[in-house]
Amino acid sequence: MRCNGGMDPHEPHEPHASGNPQDPQDPQSPQNPQNSQNPQGPRRADTPDTPDGPNTPGGPRGGGGGWSEDGVEAALHTARALILADLTALDVAGPENVSLVEEAVTHRRWWAGQWPQGAAFLPGLVAQDVQDGLLERSGRWPLCPLCPDTEPHALAVEPELGEDPHWVCGRTATVVAPVGGLGDRA
Repeated sequence: MRCNGGMDPHEPHEPHASGNPQDPQDPQSPQNPQNSQNPQGPRRADTPDTPDGPNTPGGPRGGGGGWSEDGVEAALHTARALILADLTALDVAGPENVSLVEEAVTHRRWWAGQWPQGAAFLPGLVAQDVQDGLLERSGRWPLCPLCPDTEPHALAVEPELGEDPHWVCGRTATVVAPVGGLGDRA
């Protein structure tokens, strides 16, 4: 039983608390209004009340455009892999920075649970989180390879909140590489 009174269909459960499966006050009863929205039982508390939330069946995106929990996890794994590839390409994938990636992924897992439709934005958001963390710990990252004769400056993630994020030089507005593709520039 979940802490919100909802049932997980994969967990064993106790018989109806009131002994009457038709009792509308019983959280397990099909007569309970919480259960009438979902023929399989109560809605999970960590999912939004939208028709295209993560409980929508089908692939990484459900039929209504929402992301399933597996789709969100896949997006998080992709984000982790892309950022680790960029850290490795620039030879800064030490234990502290890998831990920073894990912290960002953990934070964004919560974020995606609140807004599953934003799962497509996770690679760019995790990149920005890691970039911000590295700025606090060790300085700007990744440095722009296009402007070696100017004051060192970091690349920016564009779009800030969108799909298909790229590293961009903010001074020249030039796309340097997709997030995860800094090693391909060598």
